[in-house]
Amino acid sequence: MRPVPVIAVRRVPELWRRFDVTVRDLPLGLLILAGSLVPAFHNHGTQLGGLPGRPFDALAVVAVALQCLPLAVRRRWPVVCLALVSVGFAVDQLRGYHSFAGTAMPVALLSVAAYPERHRRVTALLFSAAYVPLAVALYRLGSGAESPGEFVLYYLALAIPWGMGSWLRSTRAAEAERRRLVAEHTRTAERARIARELHDVVTHHVTAMVVQAEAARYLTAAPDRLDQALTAVTDTGRRAITDLRHLLDLLNPDYGTEGRTPAVGRLLTLVQQTRRAGQPVEFTEEGTPAESTGSADLVAYRIVQEALTNALKYAHGRRTSVQVHHGAREITVEVSTDGSGSRAGSPAASPAGSPGGSGRGLAGLRERVDVLGGDFSAGARTGGGFVVRARIPARSPS
Repeated sequence: MRPVPVIAVRRVPELWRRFDVTVRDLPLGLLILAGSLVPAFHNHGTQLGGLPGRPFDALAVVAVALQCLPLAVRRRWPVVCLALVSVGFAVDQLRGYHSFAGTAMPVALLSVAAYPERHRRVTALLFSAAYVPLAVALYRLGSGAESPGEFVLYYLALAIPWGMGSWLRSTRAAEAERRRLVAEHTRTAERARIARELHDVVTHHVTAMVVQAEAARYLTAAPDRLDQALTAVTDTGRRAITDLRHLLDLLNPDYGTEGRTPAVGRLLTLVQQTRRAGQPVEFTEEGTPAESTGSADLVAYRIVQEALTNALKYAHGRRTSVQVHHGAREITVEVSTDGSGSRAGSPAASPAGSPGGSGRGLAGLRERVDVLGGDFSAGARTGGGFVVRARIPARSPS
């Protein structure tokens, strides 16, 4: 005999959930129905009112079916289920069958408390009102064999499955609310991530284009230099479009993880672009980039990108130094600018004609590095200027 594959066994619950809810609830009703028709279980079910037991007949089968089969719709139409089960239960008790099918009553009550969206309280009141004449009729037919207190006790016992159903309903609502909050938090975090990416890509390229375009206005008397400046603006615009397309590709659910992050080797291209914008940049790169660094290479790239953007904005024309070191376990980045000590990124430090800063760039970089378990600092240098330092653990999860 061939063993059943483990994967096939694990798929059974998934395949079962694909069936309609009525099909999934029907086996419970059929199970109680089968148990109720077993001769050994006759007159051994719920007994309310003290009526003597009666042998099963055709009406007994109808009463049992009314109590069991409606359980198939206990989640789709719980109120209808309770009404039919109640009718069958009343016939069962008034005729003295006392079948095992009385077990369906608490199941129907639990379903009514757990699943309907509306009219649950009205249903409870109607059920309670219908129970009173049934109890009176059973009390009279039983010639007082049971005291009124026993009818009250059974009613209170039925309140237990109602309470369980209410608890299930509140638990399900709380879980739905938790999932909604998690989904909302995830969407918010994703919007923040996209905003950071857009900020890094757009701000850097647009700042470089603005600086190059402003410089070109003063080069009308030097056609060769003007042509170089306009070519630099064009190249920067094309690079911005390329980076934006790359970012939009990341938003595609079918986009894979390969090629997801800009290689750190592109830092030289980033530095050269900044130099063409008129910023003197010294670039030093030590060590060999690892083949797989997780998100570390993207964060290192964004740190250099944001720091050079701030240098173009607030320290244009001042010497800027970029130092990147690739270690076996981490990447260290340091970008510094000479200056008077004004805080880069501060609107007060922005020269006339430069675009103002929102302050979200450095904050976004700090969040990126913190997520990877690294260290990030940004502040004024002792001798003036500004410096950004970061230590980014390599092979950190994305």
